[in-house]
Amino acid sequence: MRKLIEVALPLEAINREASREKSIRHGHPSTLHLWWARRPLASARAVLFASLVDDPGEYLPEEEARRERQRLFDLMERLVDWDLVKDPEGAEGENGVIREARYEIARSLARALGEAPPASPKDEERIEALLEKAPPVLDPFAGGGTIPLEAQRLGLKAYASDLNPVAVLINKALVEIPARFAGQPPVNPGYRAKAQATDRFPRAKGLAQDVRHYGAWMREEALRRIGHLYPDLKGERIIAWLWARTVACPNPACRAEAPLVRSFWLSKKKGKEVFVVPEVQEGRVHFRVERGKEPPVEGTVNRRGGRCLVCGAPISLDHVRREGKAGRLGARLMAVVTEGPGGRNYHAPTLEHEEVAKGAVPWWKPDIEFTKNSRHMTPWVYGLESFSDLFTPRQLVALTTFTDLVAEAREQVYRDALEAGLPDDSLPLAEGGRGARAYAEAAGVYLSFALDRLAESNNTLSRWQSAGDKVAGAFGRQALPMVWDFSEINPFSGSTRNFMDAVEWVAEALEALPAYPEGQARQANALDSVNGVPTPPLLSTDPPYYDNVPYADLSDFFYVWLRKVLGDTYPALFRTLLTPKAEELVADPYRQGGREAAKRRFEEGMRQVFHNLRAKAHPDYPLSLYYAFKQQEAEDGEEGEDEAPKVASTGWETFLQGLVDAGFQITATWPMRTERTNRPRGLDSNALASSIVLVCRPRPEDAPTATRQDFLRALRRELPLALRQLTQGSIPPVDLAQSAIGPGMAVYSRFGAVLEPDGRAIPVREALALINQVLDEFLAEEEAELDAPTRFAIAWYDQYGYGEGPYGDAETLAKAKNISVAAVEEGGILRAKGGKVRLLRPEEYPAGWDPAQDRRLSAWEVAHHLIKALKEQGEAAATSLLARTPEALAEGARALAYRLYGLAERKGRLADAQDFNLLAGSYGHLSVEARKARRAVQGELFGG
Repeated sequence: MRKLIEVALPLEAINREASREKSIRHGHPSTLHLWWARRPLASARAVLFASLVDDPGEYLPEEEARRERQRLFDLMERLVDWDLVKDPEGAEGENGVIREARYEIARSLARALGEAPPASPKDEERIEALLEKAPPVLDPFAGGGTIPLEAQRLGLKAYASDLNPVAVLINKALVEIPARFAGQPPVNPGYRAKAQATDRFPRAKGLAQDVRHYGAWMREEALRRIGHLYPDLKGERIIAWLWARTVACPNPACRAEAPLVRSFWLSKKKGKEVFVVPEVQEGRVHFRVERGKEPPVEGTVNRRGGRCLVCGAPISLDHVRREGKAGRLGARLMAVVTEGPGGRNYHAPTLEHEEVAKGAVPWWKPDIEFTKNSRHMTPWVYGLESFSDLFTPRQLVALTTFTDLVAEAREQVYRDALEAGLPDDSLPLAEGGRGARAYAEAAGVYLSFALDRLAESNNTLSRWQSAGDKVAGAFGRQALPMVWDFSEINPFSGSTRNFMDAVEWVAEALEALPAYPEGQARQANALDSVNGVPTPPLLSTDPPYYDNVPYADLSDFFYVWLRKVLGDTYPALFRTLLTPKAEELVADPYRQGGREAAKRRFEEGMRQVFHNLRAKAHPDYPLSLYYAFKQQEAEDGEEGEDEAPKVASTGWETFLQGLVDAGFQITATWPMRTERTNRPRGLDSNALASSIVLVCRPRPEDAPTATRQDFLRALRRELPLALRQLTQGSIPPVDLAQSAIGPGMAVYSRFGAVLEPDGRAIPVREALALINQVLDEFLAEEEAELDAPTRFAIAWYDQYGYGEGPYGDAETLAKAKNISVAAVEEGGILRAKGGKVRLLRPEEYPAGWDPAQDRRLSAWEVAHHLIKALKEQGEAAATSLLARTPEALAEGARALAYRLYGLAERKGRLADAQDFNLLAGSYGHLSVEARKARRAVQGELFGG
């Protein structure tokens, strides 16, 4: 039975929430521990739900199925909203959205099993019994844990595996540990002294309270031990010390200590601008702090090199690299930031504070070299080759102190847990323990996550953000780039990125986790096989893609600290000095003998993974795969207008070809937008989606072969119906080519092979070109059904856009469309003057237009009025216009938006394309609201 994900999705709502989620912070599971390229929870939740719920078209007549599908869409629109699911009690309450989602999943399970369905969302016992029979969900590339966590939230057994030990630990902290101690009250003596018999601690709220309690103890004990290294300034608590790296000037006549500063700005808040002013005194640079509009010197270093403030000599980056590799890079204190009664205060550096910092002596440090990958890890080029080089001595003292205190806190938790009545069974956490020892180790895991948050903030690759007056951690992107001027935080302050702040982030995320049913996370290589799951699983995963993110290299930054803290808690997980590299499935030219060898290894490995997934996939449920599409795959590709769709890049084809070769049939592709719209790239709404979800099923072993003509006939028979459903569902035009690949590849991949007359098998790339051809045919056929003025305007726009053209050309074109230029002008879409003709832009259409009173309506006019209303007044105004427009013309405006988007994009008219994309993407919602408005008017007229 087909699942909802194979037929339709409310993509607009999913993508909106997935994008918004990137800006949600406190209490969000993604804040438990940093992971790179993490999928949004909203998209994973929607994909899993739609993979388990039957499409209504499988068991209802067409019209009933349409209404039922819309009801499920309405539920999914609430299901992807983090504000509605973040509070587990609210989400699972009497009218909670998670309760409703589990009910719908249980109904589909009952249908498949031939059992009685639950009576309602309140029938918890029946829902629970059916969910017990649901297939477990397995993610073999679990990474940051998004998919297993959302499976657990929906009431499913979650299995996570990954080769990377940091990823495995994150997954354990998300789905395994909280469920094991769900309902456990806090064990700390502070709580036990005031405990009440009526106290309840659902999920892992008790454990979260203990994390806060013992984290606070760690903070106070660390302050007692090393507080002398963090003095106040002028009676105010210091938030951060701002440092500049230094290098000797290459000028032999100077050789002064030259500070390398990217920017001297401290605060850019309007009316409170503050900056550092460098001054040269007796051959040495000194710093003072001033207020004003802008600093006299912007900075001293950029990507091209630097300059000496003393003599003005240029400083090449090659010189800096040589000095760095010789161990001669220094650091100077440039400014001090304190927290005062009125907010942030900025001070010039003092010799005392510089000496205190440099006098710190660490007793341990992670003196382990990191990968020399110049694209992702650049500090080594400047002589910073080991992880210990990325921290100042004082930072190392602080981190090592907190590392030692995690172990001491764990012992305290153990003693307190025994006093609280937990069994002393000596079974460790790693072996499934649930007693006092395991609970103490669990608390240690979350305290170590707070330590990792501190490490990511408190290192020499962290910057001071003058725009927000705060510290930005080392991982502003998926790399560890070199940083010249850096910030050093005070872990004992009450402000930006202090230790208790890190503890609170972890505790808030922990207490919001579903913690039911129990999950499992294990270290495994997806290349070997998919195992460890008791029954055939529903597979959903976000596999690595080529060299997008060097997960193993980056996660070593945390691994070196976690290994020291948790090596005895999870000895098997932390048995190696660094994370496994040789087995990691990424294309890494640095490790794998060059670009071609890396590409070949990755493709062979991914094919093996697909074969493993094919062998283990549940026969009744589709597999969902996230393809992390990179924008440059389209931008840098060589494909032209008449070739494959936009996403027909080499990597995309390889991915699809691997799935087909492994025996999968691709049944749907859905573009997912997972980036915030304030990204520079995202500001252009015509940017491609940032990932694509592929939906697949195992292809029957006896699948027939087909000829090229068989394939084309099937495409022309089946693809237009699927495209009509997609466009009526308001897939934005920018995503139509990506979405069309799903039903097109469903035709291609259901055959064992598609053959040319000479017996050659047609590869995926050629299949994509044929799918694109049929897509163009479909859009052209929809154009043929439009009214004559609109068809004239389309042809004119294709040639001239909204610019002027000769009247003679317009008259010739109009005759071919069986209409006159005068008639088109009378229809209000064109202006003819002085022998020139041009189409009106949306903003030129008159205000107060009423389609019910217009006797010369065209789809072109309707579309442009709708665009004007959407841009200037919003959806309510556009809905009002649509409600008064004849339905046939309204549908014509929708079809027109898709056609015009393709023309505008092809001609490079990006602003126009954005308008057409806006209309088509909004149309589904507008039409639903317009239908409601029409029914309301009819009810008033006829007393309904």
